[in-house]
Amino acid sequence: MIEIKPVKGPINATVTAPGSKSYTNRALITAALASGESVITNALFSDDTRYMASSLNTLGIPTEEKPDSNSFIIQGKGGDIPARQANLFVGNAGTAMRFLTALLTLGHGVYEIDGIERMRERPIQDLLDGLKQLGAAATSRYNNGCPPVTVQGKGLSGGTAVVKGDLSSQYFSALFMAAPYARNDVVLKVKGDLVSRRYVDMTIDLMSRFGVTVENNGYETFFIKSGQRYRPMRYEVEADASAASYFFAMAAITGGKVRVAGIGSDSLQGDVHFVDVLKAMGCKVTLGADWTEVEGGALRGVDVDMGEMPDVVQTLAAVAVFAQGKTRVRNVKNMRIKETDRITAVVNELRRMGVSAVEFEDGLEIEPSPPQPANIETYDDHRMAMSFALVGLRAPGIVIKHPECVSKTFPDYFQRLELLCSSSNLQV
Repeated sequence: MIEIKPVKGPINATVTAPGSKSYTNRALITAALASGESVITNALFSDDTRYMASSLNTLGIPTEEKPDSNSFIIQGKGGDIPARQANLFVGNAGTAMRFLTALLTLGHGVYEIDGIERMRERPIQDLLDGLKQLGAAATSRYNNGCPPVTVQGKGLSGGTAVVKGDLSSQYFSALFMAAPYARNDVVLKVKGDLVSRRYVDMTIDLMSRFGVTVENNGYETFFIKSGQRYRPMRYEVEADASAASYFFAMAAITGGKVRVAGIGSDSLQGDVHFVDVLKAMGCKVTLGADWTEVEGGALRGVDVDMGEMPDVVQTLAAVAVFAQGKTRVRNVKNMRIKETDRITAVVNELRRMGVSAVEFEDGLEIEPSPPQPANIETYDDHRMAMSFALVGLRAPGIVIKHPECVSKTFPDYFQRLELLCSSSNLQV
């Protein structure tokens, strides 16, 4: 357990956020499919990316980890998977589970991919259905639409697949990245509305940098021509917008000013727009080409659709506690299939602190009041630990249980938080 000590004044700092988890794991997949050596720099080293790298090594795709320089060196096999049998374990890494499932269909062998108990509750059937329509044999071992997944690798035929878009955009990203190596062209049709479109944009952008084109027809259909190949390259990962949100929230909660380097106005990450929400709440936001700065102000509640940035809803909840007026979050039903049911978890922990909160099917509402001392349950969810720790910057007695869960995406988060709280005008 860690007790968060309230700060004595505003936090003023310039911060470098860790590399993007989303881009790191996407780059590991595309580099593995390229022919030759790729180097990924400014990469994130965390549980999620290490599970991905370990899985690639198990599959016979050499992936060297260099944490001292935040880089990976991958010897891509040009779409081949040398291993003919493998049992992969990915913990609770959703990107690794989904991206590797699609990758494995390109192999020729029998593969199983599994995770922790919570991963076995997270749905993957829509991806499996899409792969089946493209000629793959990928099934849920227990026929419940969740991992573990068994893949009978025989290559990917291609063709047309209709995939539901309302649960996770990662299903589409997984299909996109494997599709160029199908024997025939691939057309993906979206059934319903596609959630988290910015993550789809990120995948298409990264694929283009590695030399493969995806044709996007209004987020309704996507076309990937067969025969395209990823080229090996040196790829620099930009800072993680989700991780940056905690630093921006520190400025908002303490009335300080925090600049995050490495992520700016050109970023495709949906979570970078968290600063727009803070601006609507009363903060001042300044954008540069490769930096973003937030200065705190008098906070007011907002009514906001967070469908394109569900991973920062917990961060928003921490800020909303200190606003004037209610905050209502909408269109984030898919938060329920994350590392935990994040809607229920946020409401539970707000109430534990004595803050009034109401749960809805697609979101929540927060009525701010002074938080009371509480031991915060984290549900083995890194974002619960990091976001609720922010409340402790102004409210005494906030204790975070099982803080080690932040190793999933931000291993040194609490060390950085302590450093930022101990002084002002820092560069971290």
